[in-house]
Amino acid sequence: MQENMIPKPERLPLDIIFEDDDIIVIEKAPGIIVHPAPGYPSGTLLNALLHHCPKMAGVGSATRPGVVHRLDIETSGVMVFAKTNRAIKPLLKDFAEHTKIRKTYLGVVHGTMNPRKGTLDTLIGRKPWDPKRMAVVETKGQQAITHWEVLGKQGPISLVEFVIETGRTHQIRVHASHLGHPIAGDKLYGSDNLDRRMVQRPRRQLLHAVKLELNHPITKRRMEFVSSPPADIVYAR
Repeated sequence: MQENMIPKPERLPLDIIFEDDDIIVIEKAPGIIVHPAPGYPSGTLLNALLHHCPKMAGVGSATRPGVVHRLDIETSGVMVFAKTNRAIKPLLKDFAEHTKIRKTYLGVVHGTMNPRKGTLDTLIGRKPWDPKRMAVVETKGQQAITHWEVLGKQGPISLVEFVIETGRTHQIRVHASHLGHPIAGDKLYGSDNLDRRMVQRPRRQLLHAVKLELNHPITKRRMEFVSSPPADIVYAR
């Protein structure tokens, strides 16, 4: 275990949507990484959370205490963390099974999806020649289910709502690219040429986790948390 991968408390700003004894729900800003990783030993959400909730250090993994799901560094939006060991086990189970968790995203894509509403059910796996990239594969992948609906259009871009039944690495980004409508600003799966044609070239991938629905791990009460989209998520009308 690498010592610099174990998060240490840091006095950093937190945008808290909800908190009780067992869970804390955060609004993640773009450009913030969830937990320490190679090249990011500090300044993460976990560093800030451990300063705010010191007891989280003993919850679950030593390197990722309290973490039950993740967002890419450039993706913004709502996230939940477990503050206690009694909360982390049912949350991890629910995120793994995908039946009690509902995750909704807003994304700005190039072009207009046709049909405007649909579902993509594929396997997603790593590209053998580039392990940093995921792709739709025929075999040796994990099932990934993404529902989409075009909410509006503005010139060459569209605002799309994505609801995912599974939580595969880069799932929405891979599926949007596979459909021929990559997320604007996506440096890994997108189009630099299309990004340059936008009125305002995006500084990051325009993807935002707008809503998270879950059962509270202790009370079992159904809960819904919403994160307002930041200014760079373009509303297409």
